[in-house]
Amino acid sequence: MIDVFINMTLMGLILFELVILLILLSNLRVLPRLGSYPTLSPANWPDVSILVPARNEEDNIEACVRSLLGQNYPNFEVRVLDDHSTDGTWHILQQLATENDRLSILQGDPLPADWLGKHWACHQLAQTAAGEVLLFTDADTRHHPLTLRDSVTALITEKADLLTAMPFEEVGSWGEKLVVPIIPWSIFSFVPLALAYRLKYSALSATIGQFMLFRREAYLKIGGYKAVQHHAVDDLALGRRIKAHGLRWRLVDGGQRIRCRMYNNFSQVYQGLSKNLFAAFEYKIPQFLFVWLWLGFVFWGPLAILGLAIVGLQFSPYSLILATVAAAIALFQWGITHRRFAFPQYLTLLYPIIILLSVIIAFNSMVLTLTNRATWKGRALVRSGLR
Repeated sequence: MIDVFINMTLMGLILFELVILLILLSNLRVLPRLGSYPTLSPANWPDVSILVPARNEEDNIEACVRSLLGQNYPNFEVRVLDDHSTDGTWHILQQLATENDRLSILQGDPLPADWLGKHWACHQLAQTAAGEVLLFTDADTRHHPLTLRDSVTALITEKADLLTAMPFEEVGSWGEKLVVPIIPWSIFSFVPLALAYRLKYSALSATIGQFMLFRREAYLKIGGYKAVQHHAVDDLALGRRIKAHGLRWRLVDGGQRIRCRMYNNFSQVYQGLSKNLFAAFEYKIPQFLFVWLWLGFVFWGPLAILGLAIVGLQFSPYSLILATVAAAIALFQWGITHRRFAFPQYLTLLYPIIILLSVIIAFNSMVLTLTNRATWKGRALVRSGLR
């Protein structure tokens, strides 16, 4: 009887993994690369405002801004808002502003009590922007000279109201290598783009805050950052509002045009994802618990059976075959995403560690939020919408 239960459970896990695999393979076909669209020569390229919030970014801001100022695009401005930095960010911006008249720098107004910091900074930037297209990007990104031309081409070709791009995520330390890959893997595995583009279900979307290109009228229609001023995961919330308002959202692979190193060590990864993961589930505790416990079970259950068999616990040959098949499918899935998003291939073998650490961070995210201890860059995160 126990063998039957184990076998049925393993077959269920394999079925679930096969569904993920089908989504992955579908997304390989559907997700275009930024730069792969046919070249356009519109009579008038739309004016673009590139908007960058920056708080304590002295290590990143110069490289980011220089890459943005170097865009091969006719009509654009770069606006950077210093969000009360306590390091040398503002001094660096002042130096850059003297070199290029495309760059406008602003010092942020005091943070209102009912706003999150980055959201308030982006709101101020949008209010001063002149462009008919708004690009929000982060200070830790680096941009190929064709990024803006290619992304506007994609926006026009796709007739999109919001175009968001997945950058190449640089990972240096082992802390980054063993956690950051969960982000593109989860998007690629659980957002079937072929369906997401057709269905109005707003939660079936993924927006990347490192690169969000809006048509101004669409940004205003959804209420802009003011409409998500409490939401810890602003990018997901904005993308969901685009879909909820019947507007057109599109996702592209920007890995050949945009680079980003979100974190520099495990501590930063742990803190950064801890502020986001629970909020990404709209603070819905039952769904959150189910998803992360289920993922842990899916990817560790078969390995646990194989490990117990190695140390002498008896399982039926059929159970061992099923566990091996489940582990092999998981390995294949992770290999696909690591290859597509240019992570080191040896990390594929470490997918169980990536899952385990992600589960730990997810539960830390929930605990920090429930106890009002979630912070980022020295500021407490507003707890809103908890249920």
